[in-house]
Amino acid sequence: MQYDVIIVGGGPGGIYAAYELSKQRPGSRIALFELGHPLEKRTCPIDGVKVKSCINCPVCAIMSGFGGAGAFSDGKYNITNQFGGTLYEKIGKKTATELLWYVDGINMTHGGEGTKIYRAVNQDIKKKCLQNGLHLLDAEVRHLGTDVNYVVLQQLYDELKDKVDFFFDTPVRKIKVDEEGYTVVTDKDEYSCTYCVVSVGRSGSKWMQTICEELDIPTESNRVDLGVRVELPAQVFSDLTDELYESKIVYRTEKFEDNVRTFCMNPHGIVVNENTNGIVTVNGHSFEDPSKHTDNTNFALLVSKHFSEPFKDSNGYGESIARLSNMLGGGVIVQRFGDLVRGRRSTVSRIAECTVVPTLAATPGDLSLVLPKRILDGIIEMIYALDKIAPGTANDDTLLYGVEVKFYNMEVSVDENLETRYPGLYVIGDGSGVTHSLSHASASGVYVARHIAEKI
Repeated sequence: MQYDVIIVGGGPGGIYAAYELSKQRPGSRIALFELGHPLEKRTCPIDGVKVKSCINCPVCAIMSGFGGAGAFSDGKYNITNQFGGTLYEKIGKKTATELLWYVDGINMTHGGEGTKIYRAVNQDIKKKCLQNGLHLLDAEVRHLGTDVNYVVLQQLYDELKDKVDFFFDTPVRKIKVDEEGYTVVTDKDEYSCTYCVVSVGRSGSKWMQTICEELDIPTESNRVDLGVRVELPAQVFSDLTDELYESKIVYRTEKFEDNVRTFCMNPHGIVVNENTNGIVTVNGHSFEDPSKHTDNTNFALLVSKHFSEPFKDSNGYGESIARLSNMLGGGVIVQRFGDLVRGRRSTVSRIAECTVVPTLAATPGDLSLVLPKRILDGIIEMIYALDKIAPGTANDDTLLYGVEVKFYNMEVSVDENLETRYPGLYVIGDGSGVTHSLSHASASGVYVARHIAEKI
């Protein structure tokens, strides 16, 4: 079957590329291939009663499907160039910022209206952070919440379903370069197109690497982020979250001079499992609906590790640590901060007596047997630093879940149009290594769609 454009991957990059193409060039033949399920069929079997832990589904409904890994996130769209990727290095800061606001406008007209935008401009909080060796990054953050994020995705799908051919539960095995374009190979058939947009997200990093090797597309070694997810009473961080919601804070450790950062803060949220390539890691969600709020706030503390020659497999390094956690705990491990600093493992009884009630059923254990000393030392330093601006962070009963790993694709060599060495073959979103967030991935999809629209 012949298409004008084939999009590989149904995450934010692919969705917003399809949306913009259908607007710019109505009537274009567009197909989108997705490894996972349609949105309404994306249900995790973990119910906390019959199924309490990950059963390693062939395709993880949390990580794959329409909406990508961000479908069940807390729906935070960061409108800033300070973090979330380096898209601005390719297309310019002004263009990147305009696209981020454009995506926000789409969200607002597709079910996101009424949600709040937070601005990290509180000078008192900034000053307090600086006085304690912490750096608060500037950002404007639109918080949709997991529930509203789902509504936005559903409305986008309803608008696109008659304009785009969707192929769900259809993994793409190969992309072949033809004289007149590209052929996408699945288990059942082959499909041709003039333009091909690849947007496979972080969970598709291994697949992306294979495609790049087969097509001889240059890549550069990227990074992996390793750390834990912290869960504590919501009141501890309320001064920050009430004002900023998402506070991106960076700390440079004294011992190793590594940067540790907060990531994905979820006030009154829950801690959840993720399954990436058969490896169970941890993440966090939160809801806009107050009836779904919990008494806890959770956030990640991550240390970025960049590797130089001769080592190139940064994702493999992260996977090996996550597999060790799965080996020891059968999945995610949870430990009280007090137990960690005392050098002892947490037990079922210690967790049961904890004043912080965990929102995820995880295995009590010892994170010092999993995370490298350098990374764990940095996380402990950061917790004590955060305790100075949010007293109570370093309490004994603060819970640490591990491991949290953010896999990044090897950065794919693309030009200022996000186009590879093959004309008409684009790589966008987090799978490119250029973006690291919902907002930037979505913006990259819009950007490429406009570039293709000029050619069609």
